[in-house]
Amino acid sequence: MVCSPFYLKRAGAHGILDIIRRGIFFAEGGVLMGHKIEYYFASHVGKCRKVNQDNFYCNGSVMHHVNRGTGGVRKGSVDCRENPIFAVFDGMGGEEQGEMAAYLAAKEMEDFSFEGSFDREFFDFCTAANQKICEYTQQNGISSMGTTAAILGFTEEGSCLCNIGDSKVFLFSEDLLTQISYDHVGIAVFGKKPPLSQNLGIPEDEMIIEPYVANGGCQTGNVYLICSDGLTDMVTQERIQAILTEFTGREAAKQLLEEALRNGGRDNITLILLYVSKQKRSLLGFLKR
Repeated sequence: MVCSPFYLKRAGAHGILDIIRRGIFFAEGGVLMGHKIEYYFASHVGKCRKVNQDNFYCNGSVMHHVNRGTGGVRKGSVDCRENPIFAVFDGMGGEEQGEMAAYLAAKEMEDFSFEGSFDREFFDFCTAANQKICEYTQQNGISSMGTTAAILGFTEEGSCLCNIGDSKVFLFSEDLLTQISYDHVGIAVFGKKPPLSQNLGIPEDEMIIEPYVANGGCQTGNVYLICSDGLTDMVTQERIQAILTEFTGREAAKQLLEEALRNGGRDNITLILLYVSKQKRSLLGFLKR
């Protein structure tokens, strides 16, 4: 940590402890360095599906359950102090309204009260979303429907991952792409994709869901990718890594989407790209918090 003695004196003991705990760097002139997230997201129905059963929660943005996608790559930026959350939901159920399951999960995330204790709150969210989907299924005489969930939240202290199903979260750092989510899948029948062993939309009397939750860091230069299997089934991890190495930002998201479509686009495709970068802040504003 690089600190000015003048500002350490002015901050006082509690201020210093808070600065150390948050891991925020500052230098002479009252300049604090924090983190911000630049994000790029897109959703496409694909080439073979008539309905988009994917949805997302992108720092407050949610799609209606009847949609054809985002119509291109969208972008935004947010300070990590705002505890932003990003998620992809891949609905399942065919004629049984998988798109509604994904929408209900995204809407529940929009309505859920998050305070930044993500490891506990993401688990509570999954329980609440699971209940919402099961209630809708029962009330509308639907035999079954469900959705995956791949979630990433950020605070000033770090990040928190939560997922259930096989929608994935990757970390791209130092030109290496690593999956950091856990696939909830069973044993694959030869020639077929392995079935899900966990998802949102399972009644409690059948199974208690167990979402995967893990805390992580938030380092400048890190890139995160959250996506449905419409991307990863069409584009290999090695190819995704190559695209993220060659392109950045909107162009990287565009290249990923276009490659999935070129390779067949057999499923709905949804992706969120997150770039962590430094951001200058006012010392006065920080000490007032």
